[in-house]
Amino acid sequence: MSIFQWPIRVYYEDTDVGGVVYYANYLNFFERARTEMLRNLGFEQDQLIEEQQVIFVVRSVQIDYLKPALFNESINVSAEVIVTKKASLNFEQIITRGDDVLCKGNVRVACLNVNNMKPKAIPDFLLETLTND
Repeated sequence: MSIFQWPIRVYYEDTDVGGVVYYANYLNFFERARTEMLRNLGFEQDQLIEEQQVIFVVRSVQIDYLKPALFNESINVSAEVIVTKKASLNFEQIITRGDDVLCKGNVRVACLNVNNMKPKAIPDFLLETLTND
C-alpha cells in the first residue's frame, strides 16, 4: 500500500507553555493519521466494531523525537503499513514540517475481538485492501 499523508495544524491545546508540542501528543497525531487512512480506504472503525466485532488497539510504540513542532504550524503525518500478520499490523509513521523530519515512529496495532478482547484475525477484505495499492 502507498504511504498515506494527513495534514494537521498544531493547536494551542497540543503544546506546553513554551508553544512546543507536548511529547505525548505526537501519539495523538499518529492515531489521527491511521484513522483517516482507514476512512480514506472506506472503513469506519465503528462499522468494523458493529459488523465484524473487531477493534484495533495499540500494542507497542517506538518513537524518536528529532525536532519540535510548534504552535500554529502546519505539519504532515504519514501512515504506512510495513508489516502485516494474521492479527496485527505494524505502521511506520513520520511527522514532517516541509522537508524537516520532526518525529518517526513504529506503531504495532493488534486486532481484537470486541466481545472478549482476545486476538482475532484481521478480516480478509481489510487485510487485502491494506496490502494492495
